[in-house]
Amino acid sequence: MAYTTINKSSEHFNTKLTTGTGNSQAVTGVGFQPDWIWGKRRDSTGHHSLFDAVRGITKGLESNQTGGEWTSTGYYSSFDSDGFTIASGAGGAGNGSGQTAVQWCWKANGQGSSNTDGSINTTYTSVNTTAGFSISKYTGTGSQATVGHGLGVAPKMIIVKRLQNAEDWAVYHASNGAGTYQSLNTTEAKQTNSNRFNVAPTSSVFTVNTHESVNFAENYIAYCFAEKTGYSKFGSYTGTGVAEGTFVYTGFKPAFILQKRTNSASTGWGIIDNTRSPINVSQNMLLANSNAVEDTSSAPAVDFLSNGFKWRTADGWFNGGGDPHIYMAFAEAPLVGTNNVPCTAR
Repeated sequence: MAYTTINKSSEHFNTKLTTGTGNSQAVTGVGFQPDWIWGKRRDSTGHHSLFDAVRGITKGLESNQTGGEWTSTGYYSSFDSDGFTIASGAGGAGNGSGQTAVQWCWKANGQGSSNTDGSINTTYTSVNTTAGFSISKYTGTGSQATVGHGLGVAPKMIIVKRLQNAEDWAVYHASNGAGTYQSLNTTEAKQTNSNRFNVAPTSSVFTVNTHESVNFAENYIAYCFAEKTGYSKFGSYTGTGVAEGTFVYTGFKPAFILQKRTNSASTGWGIIDNTRSPINVSQNMLLANSNAVEDTSSAPAVDFLSNGFKWRTADGWFNGGGDPHIYMAFAEAPLVGTNNVPCTAR
């Protein structure tokens, strides 16, 4: 059984659903000050909006776009001790009257401080070592370099975005391996190319090669994730091609799954969570690479179980026969925590 020191996952990751009013709206009940908020309107098209405490509450990025960092006071106005405040108006946070949105929230450690472990000193690195999550802002050199992540263990997944100019989001995933990448804003398959992440990360640094998406003479933001037993998992699975699909063991009851097929350029980065889909079979999907409205069809069908997740679809996006997929998942509750209390399926 999986044991963890994180008995309450919602102290480090949580999902909040909001309905817009057009007025400033304080959202509470997150359980911590979120240092990374990833928001998306659900009821209509709208770009994903990503804000973090390292860059500041007015600095946004869009996971489905190549564009650089932009400044706006029309999304969020503050990171709060138990949540966040949405700005007034009908901005990108889905706060127009009656608009619905989702905000996925992660805890790091505020703005953080400089990390000097790598050949590049970060401007700021904000680290939550308990939950295996860090945010690092650095300035590239154009030559192969290392960047400190502060996690104390090697990250299993790294997401990097160039801030000052347009460029794809670069994703390293341990299941794909060093010398490969995928782009979060596209549907592309796994690419074998060493010009981004040519060396596997270590317990102190990750390596960026010379491509402009990870290392040019400009500023970058990196979100790094290490695996924590009973709380997070970054792995892979192979589809079965039948509706009684693949079971993926995580060691916890999932609250959030981001997955991508790695051998296809026609499938997107699907996001399913237990807040938008509180009852099995979960089917409400958003795409990290698309501004599309939430998909509530039968195609993305998955059971969130006490120790993992199981696909209930033969759809090639999620469970095509013999097709490889990568995923990242965060827990609602561990299978068994240090308090020896087992969780149950929903």
